[in-house]
Amino acid sequence: MAPPEELRRYFTSFYHAEIVPAEGTLAIDLLHPEWANMRFFSGALPLAEARDGTRVTGTQFSATGPSSQAVRFSVGPTRLWGIGLMPLGWAQFVRGDAAAVANTVADGNLHPAFEPFRPLAETLFAPGSTVEDDAARIAALFLARLDEPLPDEERILAIHEALVDPEIDTVGALVERVGGSPRTVERVCRRAFGFAPKLLLRRQRFMRSLAQFMLDPSMRWSGAMDGHYYDQAQFVRDFRQFMGMTPRAYAALDKPVLSAVMRARARIAGAAAQTLDGPEGVALAG
Repeated sequence: MAPPEELRRYFTSFYHAEIVPAEGTLAIDLLHPEWANMRFFSGALPLAEARDGTRVTGTQFSATGPSSQAVRFSVGPTRLWGIGLMPLGWAQFVRGDAAAVANTVADGNLHPAFEPFRPLAETLFAPGSTVEDDAARIAALFLARLDEPLPDEERILAIHEALVDPEIDTVGALVERVGGSPRTVERVCRRAFGFAPKLLLRRQRFMRSLAQFMLDPSMRWSGAMDGHYYDQAQFVRDFRQFMGMTPRAYAALDKPVLSAVMRARARIAGAAAQTLDGPEGVALAG
């Protein structure tokens, strides 16, 4: 469901989905490294597990900060609303630095960073509500806060635009494109993007490769690898860091949710992963 035009630069997507695993089973998958997300559930509640051992379960409001590590989740039959925040959206609507919640999974009803969004946990999926009703509730909450001041807006947009440019693969090139000092660029990156520039660029390179493979699983990893990788060994090291396993182990896993999501994203939005969205924003249908 497309958000109002005024909000599209702040979000990767608003999306409504239904997960229906085979009877008596759970849908189990890995969330790829991504920007911050908030997910609201009606039905079975998910179990989310971060690489540091943090587990969140039993909440209808599950939140994640910007991530450079995969998050494992399992869930039974459920409906969900998801809200993917662009870095500009984090800076505009969330309290505190993104770096403070990087690679965090949280109960949104308890974590202070996500307190402004708790009204959605109380109002989404109300009896008799339609998808359009819920989309309007989400939009209204953010539109009400749109006039709050946003420092560094132009620099955040410039950094984001540079990150999604495949030709920008070094911190030096990023700083040159954006302007300002390396220290200023790093400060803005940690505040709005969650990580230092070097890690953000590595994550972009990795996600370009992973997206290629997810769209065509018959492709060998050597064919999916981004051209900025020196060799396959470097790619495998990145894969272990970002996904916690080897490419071969990941290829052997069932991916019941993310495979479908990425194919739909590529078809509707043009980018298979939200980290590959440009700063102009996209809107996915439910």
